[in-house]
Amino acid sequence: MVAFTEARLTTRSSAGPALYTYHAIPEKPVGLVALLHGYADYGGRYAHVAEAWNARGLGVVAIDLRGHGHSEGARGHVKKWEEYLDDVGELVKLLDAVEAKTGPLPRFLFGHSNGGLIAGRTVEVTPHRWNGLITSSAFFRLALPVPAPKLFAGRIASKILPKLALPSGIPGGSLTHDTAIAARYESDPLVFKTATARWFVETEAAQRKAIDEARTVKIPALIAHGEADPVASPSGSRDFFAGLSSADKTFLNKPGELHEIMNELGWKTTATEMADWMLERL
Repeated sequence: MVAFTEARLTTRSSAGPALYTYHAIPEKPVGLVALLHGYADYGGRYAHVAEAWNARGLGVVAIDLRGHGHSEGARGHVKKWEEYLDDVGELVKLLDAVEAKTGPLPRFLFGHSNGGLIAGRTVEVTPHRWNGLITSSAFFRLALPVPAPKLFAGRIASKILPKLALPSGIPGGSLTHDTAIAARYESDPLVFKTATARWFVETEAAQRKAIDEARTVKIPALIAHGEADPVASPSGSRDFFAGLSSADKTFLNKPGELHEIMNELGWKTTATEMADWMLERL
């Protein structure tokens, strides 16, 4: 599913796999949103969100992270979690390319789930110009704790069998109450159902750093989470939110909603709330 104005595989100037990129830019944008999808996810699944934000004058650029969607790389695998931050550097280049035509515009960074974790770490450790951070059910903490024996086995496997892929156990019905979207997720050939040992261990470390270093974030932030999320714990988003040093920060709780709040039955309301928030901070 690709409904962006432009979508293509691009080479990159830095080392790393080629990434698939998306553009959805209205005729006269008033701001730009850089979008990061979740784990086993890809940018094309957010075309409806981009369309809604375009209607409000907000341009959207997105990528398929390495090992996801149409991008190159082993599915869902990283040697080091910071490789994702390198991918964000490519996303920033898309913003630069748009602004080469439009002139400077306010920039917002949006991330869902693992993309929310990446977005959080990005504003903590990189010097890019951002006017605001938005996260959607960010993966700052697992909803269910992993048993200690499984954690130990995962850490051992990360060292000796880093690409060992195990079932992630995330059915479409745990993501949204929209049965049609859940069914499409289950049958989508670009969605994979495994997680590698190295990815899990690296992500666990990144989660701890994101919450521990939230105090370094001072830009406006909108942290949204589905209250009934069975994948990423709402408590992780709340702890990240509490740690932010931002004078301007908002927690958007979505009662009864599952993990993919941008694909839930009430997604239009959420997209509107996010657009309103961004437009108020231009």
